[in-house]
Amino acid sequence: MTLETAFERRSLPLEYPFGIARGTTTETEAVLVRIADDDGTTGLGAASPSPHYGETAATVEAVLPDLLAVVEDVGDPHHLERIERELGETVGRNPSARAAVSIGIHDLVAKRFDVPLYRYWGLDPAETPETSYTIGLDDEETMRAKTETALERGHETLKVKLGTDRDLEIVRTIRSVAPDVRLFVDANEAWSPREALRKIDRLAEFDVAFVEQPVSADDPSGLKYVFDRSSLPIAADESCVTLADVPRIADRCDIANLKLMKCGGLLEAGRLIHAARAHGLEVMCGCMTESNASIAAACHLAPLLDYADLDGSLLLADDPVEGVPMPGGRIDLAGVDRPGTGAVLESAFD
Repeated sequence: MTLETAFERRSLPLEYPFGIARGTTTETEAVLVRIADDDGTTGLGAASPSPHYGETAATVEAVLPDLLAVVEDVGDPHHLERIERELGETVGRNPSARAAVSIGIHDLVAKRFDVPLYRYWGLDPAETPETSYTIGLDDEETMRAKTETALERGHETLKVKLGTDRDLEIVRTIRSVAPDVRLFVDANEAWSPREALRKIDRLAEFDVAFVEQPVSADDPSGLKYVFDRSSLPIAADESCVTLADVPRIADRCDIANLKLMKCGGLLEAGRLIHAARAHGLEVMCGCMTESNASIAAACHLAPLLDYADLDGSLLLADDPVEGVPMPGGRIDLAGVDRPGTGAVLESAFD
């Protein structure tokens, strides 16, 4: 069998400027990957690199020829385990680039079987958590307006970015607009351990479900200090990058947050989920600001999750890729009426 591959970089504007404790962005870069077999069946994937993890669109473009050469050399897309292993051996870092290839090859394989990816994996589409919708950092009136828009679109689970000297005021504002939503908060490493505990005690008054990454990933003892004393559950994101991190965070958090763009592929994501379960952790799958070309694949992991934060494509002003239906944040895998991940590119590669 002969496999043909290609990739293309696209800039995707966000609907609103997206602010977290580390800064604000107005667009995201996606590098789309296409893998086609002899019959013309095509798999689609995408990388959405994060400079925080040492990747950019330029580094993804630089390593993709080597990664796609692995796919072409293996030849048979059904050798998923071998392909992902050799991707890691070829490029040890650049996880979003490897994830793009992994997504593309899984999309192709499920299409060759003519089933949606969740059915290829044997998962139950009814067992999917609702994705949160993220309210990025901004002035309080803008955050209020974003919250009102989210409610108008039917979202019942929100995640609020924190990491400022006005965090409690922000949450109070969100709760005044959305008193009944399920609410997560994410500090993106911005607090010191003692500051985190002070704020968590106050945040508990606002019926917050959990606090994500309260302290720096470079301070594991600080995360342990907060976890041991926190009145709210703690989720580890920046502290949980790869499978090897799971045993390191097992006594420092309640929830492991994986991302395809961090761990490097769908098979690796599955291993991370099962390892987290074995260590007694709940599991969330998050995302960057991403196209449906990658979000759709992550949605098929939803039956394995306790929490989903897969709103990356919902934050875009326009996405050239149609994905899994998510009305009001409800991941509708049963509504995927086509094989593969469900991602469909509106226009062909240039």
